Amino acid sequence: MLSFTVRLRFDQDDHAKVIEILEPLTAASRKEPGCVSYVPHFVEGDNTTVLIYEQYQDEAALEHHRNTPHFAQYAIGGLYQLMKERQVENLTAVC
Repeated sequence: MLSFTVRLRFDQDDHAKVIEILEPLTAASRKEPGCVSYVPHFVEGDNTTVLIYEQYQDEAALEHHRNTPHFAQYAIGGLYQLMKERQVENLTAVC
């Protein structure tokens, strides 16, 4: 199982647009084979920072996610164009 978070920072003025992009990206990502969890959050008290918690069954499922049309449209063509900063943290489960 692969687990990680993606932290993205945006301008305050892009808040509504970020939501508009995250909704279809999330819906499509959750339907992918091998996607265990895809949950975007705004950091409480900071609506310019999005934290996405993602889990995939294996590397092949993650690679599939990164090559889908919805990832190209909404992540690369949408969120990545608006973001000011991006940080990925890979996680290792304790239990």
